Amino acid sequence: MPWSNQSGGGGPWGSGGGGSNGNGGGRGPWGGGPSNNNQPPDLEDWLRRSRDGLKNFQGGGGFTPRNILLGAVILVGIWLLTGFYRVQPNEVGLNLIFGKFTSISPPGLRYNIPYPIGTVEKPTVTTVETINVGTRSDSDSNNEMLTGDENLVNIGFTVQWQINPLKPQDYQFNLSDPKGTIRAVAESAMREAIGERTITPILTGDRQAIEQQVQAEMQTTLDNYKAGVIVRLVQLQNVDPPPQVIDAFRDVQAARADQENTINTAQVYANKVIPEAGGQAASITQAAEAYRVRTIAEATGEATRFNEVYTAYLKAPTVTRERMYLEAMTSILSDTNKVIVDSKSQTQGVVPYLPLDQVLKRPPAAQPQPGANP
Repeated sequence: MPWSNQSGGGGPWGSGGGGSNGNGGGRGPWGGGPSNNNQPPDLEDWLRRSRDGLKNFQGGGGFTPRNILLGAVILVGIWLLTGFYRVQPNEVGLNLIFGKFTSISPPGLRYNIPYPIGTVEKPTVTTVETINVGTRSDSDSNNEMLTGDENLVNIGFTVQWQINPLKPQDYQFNLSDPKGTIRAVAESAMREAIGERTITPILTGDRQAIEQQVQAEMQTTLDNYKAGVIVRLVQLQNVDPPPQVIDAFRDVQAARADQENTINTAQVYANKVIPEAGGQAASITQAAEAYRVRTIAEATGEATRFNEVYTAYLKAPTVTRERMYLEAMTSILSDTNKVIVDSKSQTQGVVPYLPLDQVLKRPPAAQPQPGANP
C-alpha cells in the first residue's frame, strides 16, 4: 500500500497514533497539531509533511506521465480562471481574440479567453472630455483666423466630447491619436465657419450660429472618420481683433457706428417724407382725374348743345343767328361798362344810359340829425 511509508500507520497524512492527549495528537492532514507547550509548529516539519502527503496522494513521486498530466490540467484550469474580469458602470469591455475585436461587454462580471490568446480593453465611455483651442490655457495653438472680409481675429473656444457608448471600438481602434484628431477637426471646422463671415457679425451677434455650425461640422467629419466620438458642446470663449490693430479696429467700429446712426436717421426721414409725398401725389392725381372728368363732361355737354343749336339753325337760320348774337353779346357786355351810341338819332349822339345796377348798389344817404344846422 502507498501508505506503508508513513510512520505510525495512522493514515496518509502521518501517524494516527495517540498523542499525549490520547486523541491522536489533534493533528490535521498536514501534520502537527497543538503541542503541549503551546508553541507554533515547525515550518520545515510542516513543509516536509505536506510534500509527503502530496506524494502519497499522487501515488508516488517523480515526473510520471500521470503527474505531468495532472499538473497540466491544474495549470490549464488556473489559466482559464484568469479570464474572468469586471467591467465598471462607467466602462465597456472590448473583447479581443488574437488582437481582433470580437464583442462588447456591458458592466458586470464578464469572461474572455485569457491572455495571451485573448485580451480586454475597458475604455471609459461616460466621462465628458474637454479640449481648449486658442484659449489662454492653450499654448500650442495659433488662434488667429482670417475672416471672409480679410480681417484677422483671435478665436478661443472649448470643445466637449465623449466616447460613443454604442461604438467604443471605433474610438479605441480606428484613431491612433484620438485627442489630436478631435483637436485638428475642431480647429479646421472653426476656421471654415469664420472664413464664411465678415468680422462684424463674428464680434457681435453671430456667435451662437458659429457654435452650432462648428459642432455639426465636427460631428459629420468625425463620423466619416469612424472616430466613435460624440461632440457635446462647442463654446466660444473669446473673439477679439489682434492686439496690434485693436486701436485701428476700434476707430473703424466707431466709424461704422456713426454710419449706422446716419443711415438710421436718413431712414427715419425717408419714412416721414415718402408717405407725405405719396399723399401729395395721390391728391394731385385725384385732382387731375377730377379735372379730366369735368372737362370731358363739359366738352360732351358743349358738343351736345352745339348739335342741338345746329339742328335748330337748320330749321330757322335767321332766328337762330339772331338768338346766338344776342346771347354772345349778353355774355360779353354783362361785366363791362357800356356806352350807347344811337346812329339813327337826329342828334347822332350818345344816348343817356342809367346804370341801374350801380344805383342799386349805392348805400342810402345819411339822414340829418335833429337840431343840426341845415
